[in-house]
Amino acid sequence: MQLGEGPDDGPTVKLYHNKKDAETYENFADLFAILKTTEKLERAYVRDAVTPKEYEPACQKLIAQYKTLWDSLRDTVPDVQQFMSTYSMQCPMATKRLIHSGMPATVEHGKPRSSEGPNVMFIVAETVQHFITTMDSVKLNMLAVDQLSPLLNDLMHSINQVNGLPPDFVGKEKVKFWVSKLHPLPANYELTEDESRQLLYDLESSHSRFMSFCQENRR
Repeated sequence: MQLGEGPDDGPTVKLYHNKKDAETYENFADLFAILKTTEKLERAYVRDAVTPKEYEPACQKLIAQYKTLWDSLRDTVPDVQQFMSTYSMQCPMATKRLIHSGMPATVEHGKPRSSEGPNVMFIVAETVQHFITTMDSVKLNMLAVDQLSPLLNDLMHSINQVNGLPPDFVGKEKVKFWVSKLHPLPANYELTEDESRQLLYDLESSHSRFMSFCQENRR
């Protein structure tokens, strides 16, 4: 939109001069809106104004929107926190969720379990399958962020459903670390040999600990 001088409005300011500039301003507006909306959602969750069931899909959608938008804005906005400072945005909870964590609080910290949850054995079997699928993907050199992130997110979600698992379970912390590590990277980024080796080691050791936990709790 280019604004000129109207008969009633007086002098006006040109916000942009071409289509590329227009798209940039629209993207800035979308980024601003996503950050503000996430901040409000996080605060609503903390205050119990929304339930975990309502919060989680809404947060996942915002994280996906943020990731998609920022992938196209990396050259223009290399530092989102600087963008927030430039536009005087006070969004500390959105900063943690979108920039640093990359997962809903219900996934990162777990959520209250309903008494009407899925069968325990089914959840354990599903978690084991997620471990195996993710490890196999690394072994097959499927190392791009857009290949690994969905698998790690599914694994993280499944681990959180396992009843009785300690909150500080080492396997959960390692998976959480990798989810957050991959979150800010471009979709086409591929793990280096050292990174993939470490990821596979973390997955295998976490899977082993998880199986030990399951065996101990059968007794």
